[in-house]
Amino acid sequence: MKFLLNLVGCVAVVLAVIGIFLPLVPTTPFLLLASACFLRGSERMHRWLLQNRLFGEYLHNIESRRGMPMRAKLITLGLMWPSLAWSMYLVGEMAVVVALAAVGAGVSIYILRMKTLRDEGTNDAE
Repeated sequence: MKFLLNLVGCVAVVLAVIGIFLPLVPTTPFLLLASACFLRGSERMHRWLLQNRLFGEYLHNIESRRGMPMRAKLITLGLMWPSLAWSMYLVGEMAVVVALAAVGAGVSIYILRMKTLRDEGTNDAE
């Protein structure tokens, strides 16, 4: 079982990295999936993910419930909904459209309810 969790985690990390460069591929959900898989499958891989210089702090802030910067929220939602809309248009199957809309609404609610961190350049104590 741990092998399968680690395999899914590795695939999710690859998809998350691809999502950094391709706006149609979401990054945050894949990072969260990878983190959840590694948490249960490999302490070493989970630690590596949280200490990664590209997305370690971002993921740590989400997992520790500190929140997301407003810029990250706007980028995430601003890329997610056009991607979902395009996917809905291409598929056209009503059940899939409803499922994509439900997932998008759930992710949007989750992100919007999350605490908003100040920009990285400012001090939280101000």
